Amino acid sequence: MATATYPPPPPYYRLYKDYSENPSSAPEPPPPIEGTYVCFGGNYTTEDVLPSLEEQGVPQLYPKDSNVDYKKELRSLNRELQLHILELADVLVERPSQYAKRIGDISSIFKNLHHLLNSLRPHQARATLIHIMELQIQQRKQAVEDIKRFVMFFLNFSFLMVSRSIRKL
Repeated sequence: MATATYPPPPPYYRLYKDYSENPSSAPEPPPPIEGTYVCFGGNYTTEDVLPSLEEQGVPQLYPKDSNVDYKKELRSLNRELQLHILELADVLVERPSQYAKRIGDISSIFKNLHHLLNSLRPHQARATLIHIMELQIQQRKQAVEDIKRFVMFFLNFSFLMVSRSIRKL
């Protein structure tokens, strides 16, 4: 019994048999998926929405208004986290049976920290794109300057060579 190294091509390869003679004969690609879809048994959505902490069943430890001072709130939550970790160490030494409440508090603080950081992701992405575009503009300006410098060098060199050849005549 012989076995193939590679599996046979999928049956839809026949749709592309005339592609070399007529590239427009290929079928159109499927439209992008919109809404919800299932992938590997999990339900996903194409909408990029950050769920609120209440939807996740976590108490929100920072103000709920839209004008949140992220820097101040992140520092506040970080200090609170440090305090709760120290309290956890104290509880583990003195009354080890009561550690579960402290772990729950620390978990809640971590989830709030992550939620605040995740709400900054669009701003981070925008700032990263702006930085990349500024670098590209800078590189292109440098390339133009290099080309101008090379053209001037070539013009000077060719002028020098022409003037030398004229002198020899």
